[in-house]
Amino acid sequence: MKVKVLIADKFPDKYVEELKSFDLDVEYSPKLGEADLPIASKDKDILIVRSTKVNGKTINSAKNLNLIIRAGAGVNNIDIPAANNRGIYVANCPGKNSVAVAELTIGLMIALDRRIPDNVMDFKNGKWNKAEYSKADGLKGKTLGIIGLGNIGKEVAIRAISFGMNVYGKDISRIEGVNIKDFSEMDQLLPLCDVITIHLPATPKTKNLFNKEMFGYMKPNTLLINTSRPSVIDEQAMLEAIKEKNIRVALDVFNDEPEGKTGEVKSIFKDNPNIYVTHHIGASTVQAQNAVAEETVNIVKHYLHSGIIDHWVNRVKITDAKYQLVVKHFDKPGVLASILDVIRQGNINIEEIENVIFEGGVAACCTMKLMSPVSIEMLKQMNENPDVLSVSHVFI
Repeated sequence: MKVKVLIADKFPDKYVEELKSFDLDVEYSPKLGEADLPIASKDKDILIVRSTKVNGKTINSAKNLNLIIRAGAGVNNIDIPAANNRGIYVANCPGKNSVAVAELTIGLMIALDRRIPDNVMDFKNGKWNKAEYSKADGLKGKTLGIIGLGNIGKEVAIRAISFGMNVYGKDISRIEGVNIKDFSEMDQLLPLCDVITIHLPATPKTKNLFNKEMFGYMKPNTLLINTSRPSVIDEQAMLEAIKEKNIRVALDVFNDEPEGKTGEVKSIFKDNPNIYVTHHIGASTVQAQNAVAEETVNIVKHYLHSGIIDHWVNRVKITDAKYQLVVKHFDKPGVLASILDVIRQGNINIEEIENVIFEGGVAACCTMKLMSPVSIEMLKQMNENPDVLSVSHVFI
């Protein structure tokens, strides 16, 4: 029986055909929405999405589902806890659209400074206003604060430095590989900045990070750009800062944006002259989508051929295991089964297990992380097996 794959977002034709070449049953339905997925994915083994939301109902309805791939970096559109409860792998494609998002960020930065959208709209409406639009400050020598120094933030830094900007950064983790200064506190960084750009994931730690307090640190006339996640900004606090400090904002994301690809949009931002909004297009270049699609195909290929999940995001980082058992043994049938049986009899839960083979295929090494210690008697039973070379047991 063929593995069934559902692609529920726009995906380059070339890579759809490549997936089909693996002898998979591939359904390409790019117009599906969140409400359509529970039925559409019911009998699927692999689900591929970009922005379409994969909720708990979809995950619990799809009885055969084993792998969800986010054809992009962030996975906030996937119900990870629901996937965890079902033992479904979630993978993503980090770094593949970083350049595209960085390019849009720089574009929005220039657009805010030169008021390009207003220039264009006035011209379209038959209005010539060179006097008004000749007042831009320019970006050279301005101080840029990059909040989030992951793949995208680093690409923005490279481009901003080439513009002659003074680049500073703040990240959730330590900054490496970029020639910029790191500030430990936002209250030190934000007052320095003429321009601030946000590149953070959606987490409990970043939710409404840019609140009234953070906007209070900003200078009047600061330019603010968000091409990351809408939840990072307290939008009411942002509107107040616009009114009080003439902060100007460019957003590629905002709360309650339409899920569909086309249609009507309603927003309190629509008539605010200090806000530019693009249509959540940060990663939407041909170059970026091809890179993401190629990585998605690689994830599927490796999963099918080896069972390895590239970029597995919902694997536990640290288990509750307190003990490690290492068994070196001859690579023969039944050896590990006898070891596991001893552990089972001790009512000990194995949190992780890995068995690797030495070159030549004679010997192997099995490493197990356990919740409880193995007794001396159990170790003795294991060592009595003539096909066991050695057993070591340590507290970790």
